Amino acid sequence: MTKKKETPEQIKKRIIKLFNKNVKGKKPDSSKSNQRHDGKDGHWLEKQMGISHNASNSPDLDGFEMKNNTSSKTTFGDWSASYYIFKDEDYGIDRDKFLQIFGTPNPLKKNRFSWSGRPTPKIGPFNDCGQKLKIDSKNNIVALYSYSKDERGGKGTFVPKNMQKDNLVIAKWNSDMMKKRVEDKFNMLGWFKCLKNQDGIYSQIVFGAPINFDTWIGGVKKGLIFFDSGMYQGNIRPYSQWRADNKYWESLVIETY
Repeated sequence: MTKKKETPEQIKKRIIKLFNKNVKGKKPDSSKSNQRHDGKDGHWLEKQMGISHNASNSPDLDGFEMKNNTSSKTTFGDWSASYYIFKDEDYGIDRDKFLQIFGTPNPLKKNRFSWSGRPTPKIGPFNDCGQKLKIDSKNNIVALYSYSKDERGGKGTFVPKNMQKDNLVIAKWNSDMMKKRVEDKFNMLGWFKCLKNQDGIYSQIVFGAPINFDTWIGGVKKGLIFFDSGMYQGNIRPYSQWRADNKYWESLVIETY
């Protein structure tokens, strides 16, 4: 006998039941996890909700994407660019050189260069490292560098001559790729987030409607959803997180339990 397919409402009820049984009223027990790992609480939550830890870009639980409690901002995904200038043979630089040109050194990490924090491009005006994000007419997200806007001292010594120009594309996220990433993860049945109270105890679960690319890119255009780069020397991972402040996520909530 063929098993009857669950409706979205039935799946939601099952998720709420799992939360109430295994999560609500509890603090995460991460004693068996790597204590230096930022996601240790998330791994505990995944286990309690019956989710296998994976790097898939599909929804976590039968069409719903799960998000954990966070202090200030919540991640949509770690989504690398389709184009990086250090992969473009026309410019002849590698990833390490890219970080030295467009990143900044961290004195607390032996002056290790990273493309994070201060130089990270955002929607709006150029930052003091001469970088910003722009959405083009096809909804591609483009990271631009302008030499004339770069206020770093001695820039002529570390920015190569062929890059001493304005509106140089240093990274690009193609809209087709980002549409697939956003909608594969968030546009099936929607998403839910498990929230803690002030004592760090899980207390409620909230649900949001499916998010399509038009909604998502609209948030990017307004600066509500932002690129939070963490790329640094010595680690090959791009760390290209796309995040929004929790107030934005709260504005998307449609049900609370």
